[in-house]
Amino acid sequence: MLLPSLIEPFVRRLDQVGRPYMVTGSTAGILYGEPRMTHDVDLVIDLRLSDIPLFVAAFPLDAFYCPPADVLAIEVRRGQRGHGNVIDHATGFKADVYIAFDDLHRWGLAHRRVLDLDGLQVPIAPAEYVVVRKLEYFREGGSGKHLRDIRSMLDVSGDSLDRPFLDEQIRLRGLEPAWAAVNER
Repeated sequence: MLLPSLIEPFVRRLDQVGRPYMVTGSTAGILYGEPRMTHDVDLVIDLRLSDIPLFVAAFPLDAFYCPPADVLAIEVRRGQRGHGNVIDHATGFKADVYIAFDDLHRWGLAHRRVLDLDGLQVPIAPAEYVVVRKLEYFREGGSGKHLRDIRSMLDVSGDSLDRPFLDEQIRLRGLEPAWAAVNER
């Protein structure tokens, strides 16, 4: 399982930026499902051009690899799928940082949950968001790890999911074949 100490440097520094963000991807899947190893943490942030200097300042180059401000500006302007990596020099642990760009990102940020992980307050994407994104990633790349994560989440947290919302998102995004693959065992 991902130790809070590995994500703490990212979370504490994103708190300094002052923009809504959430932990998602495999890390969120682990928290809603069963423990497994992951090699990075996925983060979504509502980053604006005017926030870039704060973001870069939060991750000083003597302690982190952080994309230069001009590269971040390109990613923010992209309008879809903007992202970059931040790497903690002390641990070598990487954060994949995705720029919020669509309605599902905005919904996820508005409905994020704050979990206490050994005293660290961490904003986590809603489970429904994680399931939908993992279905999209499975459709795009075919990696079975996304299906395993979803199955684990359903086994552990399935009763707490907003099924009507989840069903609607699956239908709207054409994810029915990926959802059917989750249910094949």
